[in-house]
Amino acid sequence: MNGSLNRRLAVVSGALAPVVALGSILLGTDLSPTFSWTGSALSDLGVTPASALVFNRGLVAGGVLALPLVWVLAADGRSTLGVVFGLTAVSMALVGVFRSGHPLHFPVALGFYLGATATMLVDGIEALRTNVRAWGLAAVGLALVHIGSWAAWSAGIRPGPGLAIPEAIGAALFALWVWGVALQLHSSETRA
Repeated sequence: MNGSLNRRLAVVSGALAPVVALGSILLGTDLSPTFSWTGSALSDLGVTPASALVFNRGLVAGGVLALPLVWVLAADGRSTLGVVFGLTAVSMALVGVFRSGHPLHFPVALGFYLGATATMLVDGIEALRTNVRAWGLAAVGLALVHIGSWAAWSAGIRPGPGLAIPEAIGAALFALWVWGVALQLHSSETRA
């Protein structure tokens, strides 16, 4: 019973991670007097005094809340996915630690977005290999939309020079993936 309860709490913690992270981003955009979706990067919220506390702590808290899900994935024999997801969660938390302008900010931010894509691809490919076709296609599709949003931005298909839109798209797609995995894990728990 205790192991089952711990597992449920880990899944709930993982599902709350995107709520906290996305909530801190949205609240930060509301608090910042200088933020622009077309002209800013999301990381600008981490240095603007009005939004820095909410944004940075929200990313750290979101990353920490995601980590128990790594244990569940590993316990289910999905260690590779757990490692990639765990590194992505840590990278997200570190974006809140190493604010824009810090020498480590760019590597950890890049690590988050590359990690989010890799996590969705690893899961999608594994799901397709094990004949979980619908989820595999969905996870790969989320990764491809993420890649496509950055490709469009890089090709100049954008309303302004800011990174916030493709960053927000990536964060939202990753959140959808996390919620999808948490729902699958919860469903498998209730069937057991």
